[in-house]
Amino acid sequence: MKLLPIERVSGISRRDFEEEYLKKNKPVVFTDLAQEWPATEKWTFQWLKENYGHLEVPLYDNEFRKPGKDYLTPKIKMPFGDYLDIIQEGPTELRMFLYNIFKHAPELTSDFSMPTVTDGWLKNIPMMFFGGQGAKVDLHYDLDCASVFITHFQTTKKVLLFGPDQSDYLYQHPFTVQSEVTLDAPDFKKHPALEHATGYDIDLAHGETLFMPHLWWHYMYYTEGGFSLSLRRHSAYTFARGSFNLARHFVVDKGMNMVLGDRWGDIKAGMAKKRASAALATTS
Repeated sequence: MKLLPIERVSGISRRDFEEEYLKKNKPVVFTDLAQEWPATEKWTFQWLKENYGHLEVPLYDNEFRKPGKDYLTPKIKMPFGDYLDIIQEGPTELRMFLYNIFKHAPELTSDFSMPTVTDGWLKNIPMMFFGGQGAKVDLHYDLDCASVFITHFQTTKKVLLFGPDQSDYLYQHPFTVQSEVTLDAPDFKKHPALEHATGYDIDLAHGETLFMPHLWWHYMYYTEGGFSLSLRRHSAYTFARGSFNLARHFVVDKGMNMVLGDRWGDIKAGMAKKRASAALATTS
């Protein structure tokens, strides 16, 4: 597996971003895109706890995609303030996502703005993601196929990115946007095609923004407890592709999981292995 460093830019114009990165579907890190946002200085763990610690939030562990009756369901719910204490104290796999805090605290949206380097923003669904040290986001690409601008706060988060052309090497489970490989401890004997994948390795620091193009695979690991804001951008193509993915996921994948349980996971794994073996054969 080959991992390359990612380009970092500052002061880039709209024209240069769209020509060099957006149109080429190429990721990049902005070092200054969020520099003027109030959130960059204002959003600390303590400030969030004092103002929004009472909110009841759903939390997920690393098993939330395990086939069976608990597939894609939260592990636990607790007050947001208690969760913020947990992720500051030390390692935990509990993460907060699929919860739109802005619906409960709309005033937070005044602390950031949509970047001017492009347009097409989904202004009504900014999302925040929280994780403790050691928490991870398994390798996948986003179900709605949006391009995403991810700004990290307070700490550092590791991100590995792979382009859509690497999908067959990544053991993608059919009917999903998920890969079965574990990038925190890759097993090249079990997943030999993975050794031929090429991607990017990013350490995203406080105040930096990652542009993640549509359909790009990503794995995230919280080296320290922290949180990120994601802003999503759609085009006509990504909206159509995302709508197809959503239908496929909720009709086929979730439906078959309910019917077959663990057997459905085994079937998907077998299909992923066949596809990866075929891709590996073409590189030999």
